[in-house]
Amino acid sequence: MSYQKWFEKQAEKHKKIVEKSKSLSDEELIDYFEYQNLKEKEKDFCPLFAKDKKCHNIKYLNCYLCGCPYFRFNDKGFKKIGGKTLYSYCSINSKNARNFENETSIHLDCSNCKVPHTKKFILKNFSREWSEIMKNCGKE
Repeated sequence: MSYQKWFEKQAEKHKKIVEKSKSLSDEELIDYFEYQNLKEKEKDFCPLFAKDKKCHNIKYLNCYLCGCPYFRFNDKGFKKIGGKTLYSYCSINSKNARNFENETSIHLDCSNCKVPHTKKFILKNFSREWSEIMKNCGKE
C-alpha cells in the first residue's frame, strides 16, 4: 500500500471514530484512543490489534496520532541517495529516527520514537481533524 493510500484510509478511520464520539470532551476522546481501549473497541483501526502487538514498544501508547505530524513521505520519492530512492523521513531529525533500506529504497523507521503517542504531545497539537494535524506529512 502506498503512503498516500494509507494516509487517506487512516484519516477515514479516525474521522469515523471522532464522529461517533462527539459527546466526549477532547480529553475523553484522546483517552478513548489509548492503545488497550482502542484495541478492544475498534478492532479494525489497526492490523496490529489482531496480533496483540504495538507499533512502538512503550508502556503508554496513545493511537490518536497514528502516524506523526513530523513524518514526511512522497510515493514517487524525494531524491536519490547512493542509488537508492528516499521515500520518507523525519522532518525534525529525531534522535530516535532510523532508516530501513533495501537495494533500491530508503524509508523512515520511527518505531523507537514515542513523541506523537504521548498524551502531552497530543493535547499540545490537538484537533478533532486528524488530517489537519497531519497536513504536512505528504508535502515536500
